[in-house]
Amino acid sequence: MRVFSRFKFLSRAVHEEHGHDEIGEKNKYPVITEGSLCTSLTVWRKSLVISCKGFTVIDSYGNLVYRVDNYIVHPHEVILMDASGNSVLTMRRRRKLGLVDSWFVYEGETGNQCARRSKSRESPVCCVRKSVNILNGNPKVQAYVYRVASDSGKRHAAFTVEGSYADRTCKVLDECKRAVAEIKRKEANSKDASFGIEIFQLVVQPGFDPAFAMALVLLLDQMFT
Repeated sequence: MRVFSRFKFLSRAVHEEHGHDEIGEKNKYPVITEGSLCTSLTVWRKSLVISCKGFTVIDSYGNLVYRVDNYIVHPHEVILMDASGNSVLTMRRRRKLGLVDSWFVYEGETGNQCARRSKSRESPVCCVRKSVNILNGNPKVQAYVYRVASDSGKRHAAFTVEGSYADRTCKVLDECKRAVAEIKRKEANSKDASFGIEIFQLVVQPGFDPAFAMALVLLLDQMFT
């Protein structure tokens, strides 16, 4: 499953179930692969490391898929790791004054630490920008995902996030307004029990990269928490 041509789904185990219709065409950017299965993950807004802020993502069998360990509440760099601790995607906050909160997304381990170790610096694969109501006419939009970070102000968004992350009810929509991923409340087996907003579900449609969908969750958490 790939979203951008270089993204790879590194998790070994995910819960797959029958999904809906195909969510893209081969000739549209980003590349969407064919398939009829969707991925369902449980997201726990808690790090497994003591004294850390982060996320733990598991499949329906209880297997660890992704993890995030942050030592500060609002970091300028967030790294999404797989179950083995390998860096999948790195998100870096754009250091620019203004009303709009923007983040660059890099493949693998990139950013501050890698920049000091390497002379060459990779370019970001996309830019995610928070929607500001006074600048945007659609109050439902939470964030925009742009194909080229440097031209985010001149091009149409490849994806938009609509709904309310605070309520854990939002969808990632492509350019044709088709849902490719959804964040929703996790239902408990008992009517008297509730998971609240700390534990929720991430459902990813066929062909859309679950790692990239989880990266969007992390950025929404930074923007709206």
